[in-house]
Amino acid sequence: MTKQEFLERLRRGLQGLPQEDIEERLTFYSEMIDDRMEEGLSEEEAVAEIGNVWEIISQILADTPLTKLVKEKIRPKSPVKPWVIVLLILGFPLWFPLLVAIVAIVLSVYVAVLAVMITLWAAVVVTAASALWGIISAAYFLTIGKGLSALSTLAVGFLCAGLAIFMFFACLAATKGIFWLTKKAAVGLKHMFVGKEKE
Repeated sequence: MTKQEFLERLRRGLQGLPQEDIEERLTFYSEMIDDRMEEGLSEEEAVAEIGNVWEIISQILADTPLTKLVKEKIRPKSPVKPWVIVLLILGFPLWFPLLVAIVAIVLSVYVAVLAVMITLWAAVVVTAASALWGIISAAYFLTIGKGLSALSTLAVGFLCAGLAIFMFFACLAATKGIFWLTKKAAVGLKHMFVGKEKE
């Protein structure tokens, strides 16, 4: 891919950003390609070394605050026509409650998922505490001469310890997955505002 093709794809992918941000990114990547070409790389090698243009666009969008994208999207490109304003006012009793309902549903699903994650982590802590308590109780039973009780309590303590270790790694993976999904959802929402079409 040539430098011009790369910059053109980058420009198209960032259309939802403010114009000054687009120009700043284009200048940055243009200079980066020029620097690599001065180091002796060909134009295609310099562009390839920078990386995939769509991954760069996704990273830029991930780093851009959603409020900036929303402001750019709702900023009128031309004067708003009076009939559009009248339709918005007349449709307010319909579209505003629907918007509030959609936002409430999305937030409640997210809060429910977070509540499940907190509950799972609490279960890990309780299981680990049970393991510790089982080992301490086994030592106590051993000192008072109840060997069978000490053995059974120690077995339960080790069982809880193994379960706590297993649950810890499962919860860690689930938490990473939730954060990954949240990041992907945020980037997807930003892509909706930008309106980028991947080739």
